[in-house]
Amino acid sequence: LELAADSADIQGNKILISKSLLDEVIETKALPHDKAGDKHFDTISAFIKSVRASDPDASVYWLARLLLAGEDLMFIARRLVILASEDIGLADPRALTIAVSAQQAAHFVGMPEARIILSEATIYLASAPKSNSAYKAINSAMSEIKSSGENPVPLHLRNPVTDLMSQEKYGQGYRYAHDYPDHFVRTENLPGNLGTKEFYLPGNLGYEKFIAERLNKWWKEEYKE
Repeated sequence: LELAADSADIQGNKILISKSLLDEVIETKALPHDKAGDKHFDTISAFIKSVRASDPDASVYWLARLLLAGEDLMFIARRLVILASEDIGLADPRALTIAVSAQQAAHFVGMPEARIILSEATIYLASAPKSNSAYKAINSAMSEIKSSGENPVPLHLRNPVTDLMSQEKYGQGYRYAHDYPDHFVRTENLPGNLGTKEFYLPGNLGYEKFIAERLNKWWKEEYKE
């Protein structure tokens, strides 16, 4: 009844629940689903892996299974946001915006209409080009820090906010990128002992191929084609 009331029309101070709306809401709760059991985890796993596999038909099928079993809308939406970053990433940066918008819209309207919003986002993500380069980049950087420790920030990247800092050469040799052609100038931005360590390795699908071309233009040695 609470779900029906959330979706019902309101006239004055009365909530109008039609039989057709009640039937629709009851239908969304039709499938058994133990949220703490294997069926829950199996179904969400199938959903995630179908989106990752670029199969919109299977993705929307498993989404329907989750919805009919009464899965929490925000749980599904969070998985879409994670998928957008982890599995689509920079191959289609719009995917994250769409996933976040879907989460907000689904929360705003609730069921039963939220099923349409989540379906749209799911199909978009499943159909988008894929890249896990951002996921791998942050994992690689965190692994490096855990291994080598927190190395000192190079002096030229430090902000000389006091006279003493200026005397200690904070900020000395820093080159302001906007003063150079194409708003780019080569600088050493990692701690000295890391040299030209690579964390981000761009893919070649979707928008990311343009990122790779741009980085290759700027950093020819680090980002070779």
